[in-house]
Amino acid sequence: MAISLDNVGIAVGDLDAAVAFFTDLGLNVVGRGEVSGEWADTAVGLDGNHAKIALLEVPDGSGRIELFEYLHPDAIATEPTLPHENGMHRVAFRVDDLDEALAVAARHGCHPLRGVANYQDVFALTYVRGPSGILVMLAEDLTKR
Repeated sequence: MAISLDNVGIAVGDLDAAVAFFTDLGLNVVGRGEVSGEWADTAVGLDGNHAKIALLEVPDGSGRIELFEYLHPDAIATEPTLPHENGMHRVAFRVDDLDEALAVAARHGCHPLRGVANYQDVFALTYVRGPSGILVMLAEDLTKR
């Protein structure tokens, strides 16, 4: 059986703010729309499922995220995930300029949780808390400098 990763889905409280954050980081919007109906209820397992969605892709085509904002049923706000909790953890991006990526994140009010780490002079990396509390890892390959 062949398998490939299509996308990672992330529920957000404000779709437009989340799209702005990720497009400013360099992702491209592949599509936007709304999903609802019997097929969506069946696929997701929620009756009356209705959401606004946006599909974004990294420029090299190697990965996509689907952001969705529930219109029905009402979204349930939860505490943001902590780095050591089980479950969906984070989305990670390799960037060619970490300082530039952090400047973009800062314009959206998103800052490193603690600072920038240097992993054995191979990667500079950090976690930021993105829109709707999403943990976003940004990493620069230091061997490419």
